[in-house]
Amino acid sequence: MRLQGNAWKFGDNISTDHIAPGRLFHLRSNLPELAKHVLEDADPEFAVKVAPGDFVVGGSNFGLGSSREHAPTIIKMAGVSAVLAKSFARIFFRNAINVGLPVLICDTDQIAAGDRLEVDLSSGTIRNLTQDKLLTASPLPDVMIRLLADGGLAAHVAKHGDLVVD
Repeated sequence: MRLQGNAWKFGDNISTDHIAPGRLFHLRSNLPELAKHVLEDADPEFAVKVAPGDFVVGGSNFGLGSSREHAPTIIKMAGVSAVLAKSFARIFFRNAINVGLPVLICDTDQIAAGDRLEVDLSSGTIRNLTQDKLLTASPLPDVMIRLLADGGLAAHVAKHGDLVVD
């Protein structure tokens, strides 16, 4: 599974409150409206300028904080193809896979804002086309690739009637 887009660079400790601001909690039942505000506390222009296929690139501990399942959902709804970070909060990582948003752990110091990237989820390779660099990430296990291809865990179970991993 290959993805291509531009990098939106964020720092360390981007919380679920940065992603889905708590002050907009009343929008949690209107995810398309909430997605219009995704990451606005970290970058006020992100939601209006992100293009389909682009990547969110974080530092360490991306997605820390409360277990807001809608945080990875609205990142995906904004058109982001994957999130790359040095490390993820465990619950954000699982929620992302569950909703069909690819997440990869890699050295994001080698990626600048606006860099054009090509990501191969199966091999864990990240080509920084702008800087002509090849980065490696931990490749996602085959079962996660299958879940992502089906649109996430819930979509996979709906399609197969069970968690089919063979």
